[in-house]
Amino acid sequence: MMVDRLSIMALKEYHMAEQAIRLDVTENHRVKCAQRVVVLREQQEDLSEALSVLLEDIRGGRRRFKIYRQFKMYNDPTLNPELYDAKVRR
Repeated sequence: MMVDRLSIMALKEYHMAEQAIRLDVTENHRVKCAQRVVVLREQQEDLSEALSVLLEDIRGGRRRFKIYRQFKMYNDPTLNPELYDAKVRR
């Protein structure tokens, strides 16, 4: 999720930087967008640092991923009412 968020933030920063140099908008628009670029870069740096710390903790054995099992009910004839009711209706 962190990598996904970083990629989204990179796209936002790129497009906001484009807005900050547009010539067909007001100076106020460019200034506002430039300020947002600064904030986006800071947020990217913070998240990138957090990801680095997390990965280092995982490498060092201080943290681990918890496995979450998925229980899908729709193909199980004992759990899906459409499937087990179909047997009763026959």
